[in-house]
Amino acid sequence: MADEVNPFESLQEQVDDAAAHVDVDPGVIERLKHPERVLETNLAVEMDDGALEVFHAYRSQFNGVRGPYKGGIRYHPQVTRDEVKALSGWMAVKCAVADIPYGGGKGGIEVDPDAYSASELERITRSFATELQPFVGEDRDIPAPDVNTGQREMNWIKDTYETLENTTEPGVVTGKAVESGGSEGRVEATGRSVMLTAREAFDALGKDIEGATVAVQGYGNVGSIAARLLEDIGARVVAVSDSSGAPYDPEGLDARAAKRTKDETGNVVDLDSPQTLTNDELLTLDVDLLVPAALENAIDETLAHEVSADIVVEGANGPLTPEADGVLTGQNVHVFPDVLANAGGVTVSYFEWVQNRQRFYWSEQRVNDELETVIVDAFDALREVFEERDVPNRRVAAYVLAIERIARSAEASGVWP
Repeated sequence: MADEVNPFESLQEQVDDAAAHVDVDPGVIERLKHPERVLETNLAVEMDDGALEVFHAYRSQFNGVRGPYKGGIRYHPQVTRDEVKALSGWMAVKCAVADIPYGGGKGGIEVDPDAYSASELERITRSFATELQPFVGEDRDIPAPDVNTGQREMNWIKDTYETLENTTEPGVVTGKAVESGGSEGRVEATGRSVMLTAREAFDALGKDIEGATVAVQGYGNVGSIAARLLEDIGARVVAVSDSSGAPYDPEGLDARAAKRTKDETGNVVDLDSPQTLTNDELLTLDVDLLVPAALENAIDETLAHEVSADIVVEGANGPLTPEADGVLTGQNVHVFPDVLANAGGVTVSYFEWVQNRQRFYWSEQRVNDELETVIVDAFDALREVFEERDVPNRRVAAYVLAIERIARSAEASGVWP
């Protein structure tokens, strides 16, 4: 894994790559390489034993010309300012590719949540929510879950904000529990968009997904749901992984059994299987479809030379370094980028926000149907750019599509001194 790669520099390189293929004012391009603002704060929180600990936290707001900033909050010991800036930029691109009316946002706290009790995590979360209060709101910036956060943390943020503002505003965050104003279908949304992208990719390339072999790196919410849904449409999941390793069976694993094992033991490697691989070995398996669904920079230039999959559908944000992208393009590997493939999360977050605003809630079937429409339309728009413009790969096509949509919004808005 290429830990030394700066994700924010990767984002800027991706914007520059796409800029060569668009007729857009250079000033707009330069604006798209930097967030509009970044909140950096230190949270002093009392622990259960009475001791005081300080946690570094960030919130990046990246280009709000198309609507309120939108993006998750992650809890991870390796959260950095540059990581959060990059992720907020990718969110701006992702929202434009999916054609939903948001800009990009992302936040994070430098913390290992496994090392703290639930009451300590609640105090950490509420402390961060207090710092965020002046900057968020359903028309300003709308946080959501991300790595190591979920409905619980969103409910805490919502309650803190509403208490401080003395209001009821369920749309201030998304990814809430259904009983707190969340949407049906939200938990599965990102994994579902990975499946939909893979399905459309196989169809566009004239391949049959029935019986296709699949390897999934990362077996959290996104990877496990994508694996199960791919299995449901006939694909054969042969390997899955988490940080403990990768069970592998060329005849096919049971995606649901792998998730049960992960839930029961904490390690997917405890699943009974003929072989156990490392994460890097999984990433280089000769399979029809590879789904990297862990953290960013999982595949660097060196490892990319060993990737044997025909199709890569990115479940994680930024799992390939720019150098790896170039290698896979040269090897004619079909990469379908994160800003399309994992856009299901932000799309159903948008649906949740709409439902919150209307105080009218949809069935899970309607959510899934609307999500499929958005992802298929985005796939078709990206495919059109890729096939009709002189671009090297689908990631550049996605950025061309996003930049042009953002630029049109900026031009329509004009410039205010």
